[in-house]
Amino acid sequence: MKDRAVSFLSGSISLEGILTIPEGTSPLPAVVICHPHPLYGGSMDNNVVCAVSEALAQVSLASLRFNFRGVGGSQGAFGHGIGEGEDVQAAISYASAVTEIDTNRIGLAGYSAGVGFALPIAVNDERIKAVTAISLPLSMFDPDPLRNCTKPKFLIIGSNDHLTSTDQFFEFCQAIPEPQEYQIVKGADHFWQGYESALAVRVAAFFARTL
Repeated sequence: MKDRAVSFLSGSISLEGILTIPEGTSPLPAVVICHPHPLYGGSMDNNVVCAVSEALAQVSLASLRFNFRGVGGSQGAFGHGIGEGEDVQAAISYASAVTEIDTNRIGLAGYSAGVGFALPIAVNDERIKAVTAISLPLSMFDPDPLRNCTKPKFLIIGSNDHLTSTDQFFEFCQAIPEPQEYQIVKGADHFWQGYESALAVRVAAFFARTL
């Protein structure tokens, strides 16, 4: 497995990222991973983001995790969701141009606010073939893009998530179209401390099936 520090443009600003290429015959399927809210300490070094990247490599999937504008070494400032959506598009475009990545097998995973920023892009961008929503805060972001999404979808939360109740989660998941999968991990909260592996292996298995 190789981790490669990369940079790419989102409009006129430069974003930093880590491209992880596992051993295997390329081109490989890949997943773009979007980190939690930039104003609350979210970054590409987040525990969940890193765990998902590592689990993807174990099943021979490449990944690109990156810092939204204004985070770490990424230029710019918080874009109130609009700029972050542009960053997601830029990350997809960058991943699509990587020699080792199969352009026809790219997925997107978002965690917490990262899901909210990415959903409108992931649902409408034809380059994205499958979507995972980790701990989507239903009370904070509009989940409507998923209501008409016919791409494979995987939604997962912890049973102790303080931003989305299990009842809310069940109701929403049952209202979105197939193909879809959803799981609740007993004991985990919104931050997944101590449950990173349990989460990451499920996410990796979903993408291994769908990409």
